[in-house]
Amino acid sequence: MLTDTFILDPRYPDCTLTTYIHEPYAELGIATRRAIIVCPGGGYQFLSEREGEPVALQYFAAGLNVFILRYSICEKARNSAPLIEAALAVKHVREHAEQYHVDPAYVFITGFSAGGHLAASCGTLWKDPAVLEAIGDAPAGIQRPTATVLCYPVITAGIHTHQSSVDTLNGGPCEGTPGAQRWSLELHVDKDTAPAFIWHTFNDMAVPIQNTLLYASALAAAGVPFEYHVYPDGVHGLSLCNRETDVGNPLLNSPVCARWITEAIRYVTEFKA
Repeated sequence: MLTDTFILDPRYPDCTLTTYIHEPYAELGIATRRAIIVCPGGGYQFLSEREGEPVALQYFAAGLNVFILRYSICEKARNSAPLIEAALAVKHVREHAEQYHVDPAYVFITGFSAGGHLAASCGTLWKDPAVLEAIGDAPAGIQRPTATVLCYPVITAGIHTHQSSVDTLNGGPCEGTPGAQRWSLELHVDKDTAPAFIWHTFNDMAVPIQNTLLYASALAAAGVPFEYHVYPDGVHGLSLCNRETDVGNPLLNSPVCARWITEAIRYVTEFKA
């Protein structure tokens, strides 16, 4: 494994990318691999390690080259910083596809909770003026992920939102401000939005199921393909739903919900761009 951690862009010194790259052994005969960028959750207030490396290693074991994006949080999440950083991460992986032995046609992004909001933002707002300004004169669309994998994501800044997440991103209370529309991703879906794999639990009390219902409905209306899994029971923040990530909390251990990672790997490895 080739691994490294570095600052993605000097304009965002708190944002790092950690690589997990397969050695290109001639014996294996695999010249290029698909890539996935992992965005941990944490309400834009912290970054959950439970949703970082344990998840990255599952994708790595499935044959992907993997990148963990540790994006700007707290007051440094203002002014669209996480969105720009996610776009820069997708751009970076594509621009360094030869170095990373990656097929540039297959660069995915995944996220959990607020990290899911970030991954969905990357797939939905990739034409946002702030993003276009940040990437400069790079080839058109280089920052658009091939598809997104959204794990119990925050989607809306409306009535069903996770208020502290969108307030942090907004740099203050979101309700009644332009941020309420800006960060409600279901309002920005169009035909160019990246396809999505989505999973959620029906009784998630922190980020209500309406978040993913709104996004799936918007994708359907725009004609954007998606795969949507709803498990009937499970608390928020399940990560891999097993002993590795349950931190001794039996509510975070769910064999039924743990099936999501197998389905997500299948989605990413079989997806046709």
